[in-house]
Amino acid sequence: MASALGAQVAAVAPIGSDGRHYRSCSSLKGNNSCNKSWTGKLAWENKTLQPRHTKKVFCMSVQQASKSKCKVAIKPLELENTKEPPLNLYKPKGPYTASIVSVERIVGPKTPGETCHFVIDHGGNVPYWEGQSYGVIPPGENPKKPGAPNTVRLYSIASTRYGDSFDGRTASLCVCRAVYYDPETGKEDPSKKGICSNFLCDSKPGDKIQITGPSGKIMLLPEDDPNATHIMIGTGTGVAPFRGYLRRMFMEDVPSFKFGGLAWLFLGVANTDSLLYDEEFTNYLQQYPENFRYDKALSREQKNKSGGKMYVQDKIEEYSDEIFKLLDDGAHIYFCGLKGMMPGIQDTLKRVAEQRGESWDQKLSQLKKNKQWHVEVY
Repeated sequence: MASALGAQVAAVAPIGSDGRHYRSCSSLKGNNSCNKSWTGKLAWENKTLQPRHTKKVFCMSVQQASKSKCKVAIKPLELENTKEPPLNLYKPKGPYTASIVSVERIVGPKTPGETCHFVIDHGGNVPYWEGQSYGVIPPGENPKKPGAPNTVRLYSIASTRYGDSFDGRTASLCVCRAVYYDPETGKEDPSKKGICSNFLCDSKPGDKIQITGPSGKIMLLPEDDPNATHIMIGTGTGVAPFRGYLRRMFMEDVPSFKFGGLAWLFLGVANTDSLLYDEEFTNYLQQYPENFRYDKALSREQKNKSGGKMYVQDKIEEYSDEIFKLLDDGAHIYFCGLKGMMPGIQDTLKRVAEQRGESWDQKLSQLKKNKQWHVEVY
């Protein structure tokens, strides 16, 4: 893959028959730390795909990034110099107006729902660290407060501080379109759909977006020990901050952070078509088998040991002895996803602890005291 410092020419082309989803397709030339070059194919070289929008962008699609064989040079390196994470640079009363660079559907046809990957151009004006969140203010007025703007919705950032462009000018979000189905009729009720997620999933390159933040410190990636172990447990779009961690560990050539530890990702989704960034993670697994582990819980395709649906807590139980040993040795453990994921996970951890003759309450208290326990649910 070419360095982001090289010459870049790109185009945005529509994906899908409805024309609502777009992919950023880049052609890059340059040298990176591996002294290799990479060239992407412009989407409209396929005569069946004609671009609706043409503009310069500086990012690769998720599919292109997943094929990286070399670490990518990043800039500006000054982003490594700050000792404290940026916090609340832009607030709801004074948001920053950014632009949508690309919108990419990243789930297959058999997934229950729609999830998109967004690249947002903030021009380097809203810097952030891995594990932080942006707020998004959807257009329109608050239905509960006529005349007032919509409230802020928080989304975990799914990229490193350098963004998908590797130049510190973009940020990425991973958003699932929220729809509501009446339990009695089984029909969709548009009046109860998610305002912000639908605004984002219907957006197109060039659209403006009001963002706030960045916010959050609990999910920041500790880098004081580059050989530490990081156990990441996510469901659905909760994988977003972990994508940022893993890109920093395995995709980017970061002079100040040379990861040599273990990153272990547990991802829970409905089925294979629902896996997010799977090619990207599989690529890391192939390149760094000693430093990366990747376990999937597919609730509609896999069975747990009792014959029921496989959820992330079942995978945790499957590897519980190893996980507890790693935690005892100082590993960090992260949870991100729907709030409903945590009771099942907590019950599993408590049961495992009791089987080991330990008090889970005491263990959890110690993990929190040692700052090894990181939770962000919504």
